[in-house]
Amino acid sequence: MINEKVKEWLDQRGFGDRINVHKETIDTVEHAAIRLGCSQAEIAKTLSFIVDEKPVIVVMAGDGRVNSSKFKAQFHTKPAMIQRDKVEELTGFEPGGVCPFAVSKGIPIWLDISMKRFEYVYPAGGNEFTSVKLTPDELKEASEAIGWCDVCKGWEENDIRI
Repeated sequence: MINEKVKEWLDQRGFGDRINVHKETIDTVEHAAIRLGCSQAEIAKTLSFIVDEKPVIVVMAGDGRVNSSKFKAQFHTKPAMIQRDKVEELTGFEPGGVCPFAVSKGIPIWLDISMKRFEYVYPAGGNEFTSVKLTPDELKEASEAIGWCDVCKGWEENDIRI
């Protein structure tokens, strides 16, 4: 059940041993938290948007919601998620398995600061049955993210670890 493209990507960056395979689906934040035994907030959900007619990925804490004003300040446009039937074509992953590793070439990856409050976060591993356990800094390294952004609401900013 391991996505070989993601496994190879993570192996090349020294994080291949962080992949966890689950017998049951982790296609939602709720399912992932139950299977992993962590809070929903610690699930690093990967969302795909269209910005300037191109895909952009933003990874955020599971309890975060996109704040339109913050998103527009960061990306100079309103948030528009990729249509479900176009997700795999544009990102290389099916909905429920979109992750920030080995995405289609040229897609910028941003990490929201909402994840910095946790010791570990758990993004998907390329399908609905795998997850990856990483610290926020390891996630930045493993995903080759452009950097940190602040586009979420619904979480407590005072909890960020510096």
